[in-house]
Amino acid sequence: MADSRHISPWWWVPTLYFTEGIPYFLVNSISVMLFAKMGVPNDQLTFFTTLLYFPWFLKGLWSPFVDILRTKRWWIIAMQALMTVLCILLTITLPHPSAGLIAAKETSVGLFRWTLVFFIIAAFASATHDIAADGYYMLAHDTKSQAAFIGLRSTFYRIAAVFSQGVLVYIAGYMENKTGDIPFSWQVTLGVTSALMLLVTLYHSFFLPRAQEDVPREVHDFTGAARELKDSFVTFFTKPGVALAVAFMLLYRLSEGFLVKLSQPFLVDTREVFLRDGRIFGGGLALSTDMVGLLYGTIGVVCLLLGGILGGIYISRKGLKRSLWLMAAALTLPSFVYCYLSMAQPQSLWLIGTAVSFEQFGYGFGFTAYMMYMMHFSEGAYKTSHYAICTAFMALSMMIPGFVAGALEMAVGYSAFFWIANACSLTTFIVTWFVYKKLDN
Repeated sequence: MADSRHISPWWWVPTLYFTEGIPYFLVNSISVMLFAKMGVPNDQLTFFTTLLYFPWFLKGLWSPFVDILRTKRWWIIAMQALMTVLCILLTITLPHPSAGLIAAKETSVGLFRWTLVFFIIAAFASATHDIAADGYYMLAHDTKSQAAFIGLRSTFYRIAAVFSQGVLVYIAGYMENKTGDIPFSWQVTLGVTSALMLLVTLYHSFFLPRAQEDVPREVHDFTGAARELKDSFVTFFTKPGVALAVAFMLLYRLSEGFLVKLSQPFLVDTREVFLRDGRIFGGGLALSTDMVGLLYGTIGVVCLLLGGILGGIYISRKGLKRSLWLMAAALTLPSFVYCYLSMAQPQSLWLIGTAVSFEQFGYGFGFTAYMMYMMHFSEGAYKTSHYAICTAFMALSMMIPGFVAGALEMAVGYSAFFWIANACSLTTFIVTWFVYKKLDN
């Protein structure tokens, strides 16, 4: 068995975290675009794609089993192999609704029942892969090496975000322009994803080192793990100020929770508005799929990441309390660009791209305070477990508005929806005010 010291982290850290990002963005971002282009109405689209996020909300509940059963390396490769198979199944089973159904946005999500089944299994596999990969990272090299490669790890996860939301969506748009066949264009995109997942699975089978410390816990440790899990929950919910902390985690991003599910459907929806059974269709910007991949998935994501980097630098110098109000404003105020876009419906790609990039940069900058607050509240004996609970609330904060966003938009239209969503930013400032009063620095 080869020791991890015989294979440099340069050979596996970049590919491991690039691979970690691909299925996450496939399930949580590309799926939204896929269903929107297939003509699924927004109420069904947002509800069912929000359900796909549940595994990341719940993953802390089965993380002890990843410690007890087999090695982290085994889980990583097994989950990558499973996700490869699921991507292949998604490719060959993707339904082909008629052009008429797509144009009229009358494609029932029921047509995609197997697609949803494969997506939800992929979501559980991806969440399990996250648990194993993060645990493996801490076992396969020493503390000094971990610190040295933490930036590279984050960088390649971000590259995965650009590749998934930008390059893969652009491929779908390119094929759509070439063939005029929307379902086929997404089959090609899923096929490319399948091939990529197969390649990295084979690569990691040979180049992911077998760390000496990567061994499963003894079975008798399960009782201790269960007790530790219980204690972590009890100590979390008895912490001073836990009610305010939970409120902050649920409400700080409320407006973004509404916006994120419908920003891409808005960009590709038809400009013309029509009514059917009291529901509103259209009113979007009618961008092509490849332009969404370029403007939103590439330039927008790069601005999001840049905002996060600069936010990290700013908060490290100023501290959380002194940064909080500026970051709350940065998170919420730029999102008003969608109110303008929905009312003016501009045709200039430069204007649309600038507006989307501005909103994404602001969100990336403002989100830094949210992450820092979760770390601040997690301090204590159960720091790791408490942070995991915080991330569950982070997931829930996006799921709650996601369930109703599509139905709300179809009741009032995009313009009124974006105004309502941005009015929810009031909750951001309310919880920020209470947290600001409690913070020492």
